Amino acid sequence: MACRSGCCCGSGPINEDNARFLLLALFIVVYLLCGAAVFSALEQPKEREAKERWAQRFEHFSQKYNLSKKDLNNFLRNYEEANVAGIRVDTIRPRWDFTGALYFVGTVVSTIGFGMTTPATIGGKVFLMFYGLLGCAATILFFNLFLERVITVIAFVLKSCHERRRNKVVLPQNGRRVSDGNRDLAGWKPSVYCVMLILGAAAILVSCCASLMYSAAEGWGYLDSLYFCFVAFSTIGFGDMVSSQRVVYEGHATTAYWLGNFFFILTGVCCIYSLFNVISIVIKQVLNWLLRRLEAPCRCCFPRRGHHPHRHPRRNVVAPGHLRARRDPSIETDAINESETDTGRRMSGEMISMRDFLAANKVRVSGQLSIDVHICYPTVHLR
Repeated sequence: MACRSGCCCGSGPINEDNARFLLLALFIVVYLLCGAAVFSALEQPKEREAKERWAQRFEHFSQKYNLSKKDLNNFLRNYEEANVAGIRVDTIRPRWDFTGALYFVGTVVSTIGFGMTTPATIGGKVFLMFYGLLGCAATILFFNLFLERVITVIAFVLKSCHERRRNKVVLPQNGRRVSDGNRDLAGWKPSVYCVMLILGAAAILVSCCASLMYSAAEGWGYLDSLYFCFVAFSTIGFGDMVSSQRVVYEGHATTAYWLGNFFFILTGVCCIYSLFNVISIVIKQVLNWLLRRLEAPCRCCFPRRGHHPHRHPRRNVVAPGHLRARRDPSIETDAINESETDTGRRMSGEMISMRDFLAANKVRVSGQLSIDVHICYPTVHLR
């Protein structure tokens, strides 16, 4: 039995789900601090240089045209207001005609939110709140369904390739072909690392092809185009670079470019979203590995499996299939996972099937309401 006093952490045993959550929170905090340090070192000198250059230009302009700094500042503030409304020095296409509004709602429901177009009226801002609530939820559901189908296709292709490699044909004396390669393939599922590699390659391919189009049409450098693709496809959407904003693209079919822009953004967002979900599985595997390593020096915080009478079974964790036979009593699934009841052999590093994925994410709350919960951490079994 785990001790409840004299713990090195100063408290009783910690639930493993809570420990994983705290470990992830600590990782994110450290990750943010490291990222802030790197970006500060890279970008702060450029910011200071830009401020000094602007101060010199401002002083030179005010002296050249005999303008007071106060009047010039007021004029610049007026331009900033016009800039928010979509007024630019260079001619751009209208922001709020039908095609411009369609581009805007696309950035809303996809959560990209470039920021180059924002509603200025009270009615527009109020409508956006309700419109975005339903639109973002529907789009996230679309991305989850897209991920399910992508994993299904990848699993089918990888399983077919695996069968061909393992299929050993024996020709007995009667000349009939006998195959013994399918005996271990009944419960086979693709490795999460293979899925991550395929999705990563697909995301890179889409980004590279899209960057070629943006470099030719927008006049951006290829590296800047790749930067735009990642910012847009990952729905970060800074808004410093926005595609398809000119009225006419010389030397290019404007309508064809707009359609290509829509296709690449839709495909890229789906690929990156799917890749993020699979990477989150790998992160969870690393967290579980760290927790297992921490069990040795601190048995009171992480009691050994099977030795704590009040211990609840783990959910959505990386563990061998035979250790996941028990279910969390607070959540009842509508279907029993094959991976938790079968006695078949599981392959190393396998990923859940679609039936397992859907069953793991379909929960019954209080035995009354059945809902589908799409999470970024599907169950993964390791052998």
